[in-house]
Amino acid sequence: MWITRVVSAALLTLGLAAGPAAADSTPSASPSDGDAAPTSAGTSFRTATEIDQGRTATANASAGDYLYWSFPADTGQRPTVRATVKLPAQHAAQTWQIDVYDGLRRRQACQYGAQTRTAAAGTESVELVCVLRTVRAWSEPWANDPLPGTYYLRLTAVGVRTADLGQPMAAEVRVESKDMGGAAAVDGRLAEPLIPGVAMERRQDGNEAEGEAEEESGASAVLSAIEPDDGWSSGRWSDRWVWTASGAVLAALAGIGGHALTRGSGRPRHVPPNA
Repeated sequence: MWITRVVSAALLTLGLAAGPAAADSTPSASPSDGDAAPTSAGTSFRTATEIDQGRTATANASAGDYLYWSFPADTGQRPTVRATVKLPAQHAAQTWQIDVYDGLRRRQACQYGAQTRTAAAGTESVELVCVLRTVRAWSEPWANDPLPGTYYLRLTAVGVRTADLGQPMAAEVRVESKDMGGAAAVDGRLAEPLIPGVAMERRQDGNEAEGEAEEESGASAVLSAIEPDDGWSSGRWSDRWVWTASGAVLAALAGIGGHALTRGSGRPRHVPPNA
């Protein structure tokens, strides 16, 4: 019996000793390619490079090119777009501009920021900033309010001499958002965020026969692969609900307190009549 125990203890010891060695020999997981920041830009809306908010994307191009990126923006966010253009050592004065378009490709105006700037001759770099309006969960059809979905960023030079066209340049873009909270909340919401391919996907889901025909022909809906970290909210929650509930509770407590103060001590005491 003791021999069995000794053998079992020896095997257990060997197993524990070999465990760390086997773990050390296991190759560590390397970061996936999807986690790397983009190093190129598209040349149109359809080929825009997708970037996540909070990450810096870079691209090398030539003066005169149109560079496109796309990013997601959700309800209650106020996006800020920053772009830095690095120019060659020898160049004439150049004017650079960033434009932002929503999912319907409507140009969105900047609240403030240097959307267009002119780099003097010999300037090494120029920085551009565009602070957009707060994204709304819903809007009237005639309004040009920013809505949740995919946004497009275009960077280009609007004033370049012919001699400077084609000169190399490097661009860095970054998008960050500030959560404006319930102060920017509105009633209503969109059925779907404004992202490329969502209408085609819904049509295929609604018509199965048509969807099968398109699948057989090789056509399929291509949805945007970018979205906020916690998914699309589309106005289903805001801290305005918290303030509304808190106000209702305070109003109820105030009513109870006022009633307790004004009702007195109760029924008046019965006084017998004088004999």
